[in-house]
Amino acid sequence: MFLGLRTVIYPAPDLAASKEWYTAVLGTDPYFDAEFYVGFNVAGYELALDPDLEASVGPVTYWGVPDVAVALATLLDAGANDNEAVRDVGEGIRVATVREPGGAVLGIIENPHFQLEAPTPIATGPGR
Repeated sequence: MFLGLRTVIYPAPDLAASKEWYTAVLGTDPYFDAEFYVGFNVAGYELALDPDLEASVGPVTYWGVPDVAVALATLLDAGANDNEAVRDVGEGIRVATVREPGGAVLGIIENPHFQLEAPTPIATGPGR
C-alpha cells in the first residue's frame, strides 16, 4: 500500500525562527514559503514546517499512496482510528491522518507531482 516516504511535517509555532534555522542547516531556501506552511526539498523528499501543527503531537510523517481515500479505508479497516479526514491541500495533493492502535499519528499523501530524485552514484574502486 505505501509507495515510500514523502513528507515529514514539523510543528513550528515560531515559523520565522524555524524557517531561518532550517535554511541555515540545510543550506538552501524553501521551495514553498507561505505564512501557513514552509517546505524544503531535501534529496527529493519534503521537510515541512507548519505553524498550526500542535507541538505536543510532534512531527507527522506522510507515506505516499496511490489513492488516499482507498488507503484511509484500508487503515481504518485494519484498526486505526480516524484522525483527519481526506482533504485537498492544493494542486491535486490529498492527505489524511489516522491514529494507529498505539496512538501515534500516521499520515498518508497522494501527490501526483512527486518524483523521487535519482540517487547519487556511489564511487567504486579500491577501498569501497
